[in-house]
Amino acid sequence: MITATEIKELREQIKTWRMQGLKIAFVPTMGNLHDGHLALVKAAHQHADKVVVSIFINPMQFGLSEDIDNYPKTHQQDKEKLISEKTDLLFLPSSKVIYPKGFTDNTFVEVPNISNLYCGKSRPGHFRGVATVVCKLFNLVQPDVACFGSKDYQQLQIIQTMVDDLSMPVDIIPVEIIREASGLAMSSRNGYLTAEEKQQAPVLYKTLQWLAKQLKSGDNSHNHHRLCQQATNIINKAGLTTDYINICHAYTLAESTPEDKNLVILASAFCGKARLIDNIRVDL
Repeated sequence: MITATEIKELREQIKTWRMQGLKIAFVPTMGNLHDGHLALVKAAHQHADKVVVSIFINPMQFGLSEDIDNYPKTHQQDKEKLISEKTDLLFLPSSKVIYPKGFTDNTFVEVPNISNLYCGKSRPGHFRGVATVVCKLFNLVQPDVACFGSKDYQQLQIIQTMVDDLSMPVDIIPVEIIREASGLAMSSRNGYLTAEEKQQAPVLYKTLQWLAKQLKSGDNSHNHHRLCQQATNIINKAGLTTDYINICHAYTLAESTPEDKNLVILASAFCGKARLIDNIRVDL
């Protein structure tokens, strides 16, 4: 596996592959890799000749109250996992490489409307940071395809919207959520959970499954707002603190209407220090 830390060496390798007519897939990450990330790498291999993975903890997507310094950094273990998955190139830039003028004084990319809902409402500026760094990484790697996990459903829709709106020549490949045996969606933030919280956390997914079952029951009289309130009560009684839970149109993420057939349930809840997110698609 090639490891590049500077833009010049990354671009030289990409140019070599391009001259050889090879197709390139890209997986952007913030490191602390788990099986969910490795599923993205596996998917990338299915769509391209060469796979590039980046590890960059993006300061632009962290809020003032979020401690970026405590975000886990496990570069050596990450490299070993990527080598085992036959990753072709790891791009491991410093913040200075990505934001030479400092991350507060840069051109930014913002996807309107959809970025201000749900996680965007809870974390103002978060998706501006995500869209900006992904746009820059796309410009650097110039991939044919890029793989993103479906756990971050809103993020996935924002990136797809950015690619469509800016006519970027990148195919976005969604990859299914990888879950622990308990049903808890795999996430780097699960490392913040205590043993007791690990027992509580799966209630988030179980509640989404309950909600999906209610929606599929065929009872058109269901009040979505009331169902979400019931789900909130279930989650909170289990020891978590619900941030939001919403039934939305699967593509626009607008609040669902009785006529919608393609739905997604989006949810976020705090379990101790960890902010968990999850979702489940429901097609009626």
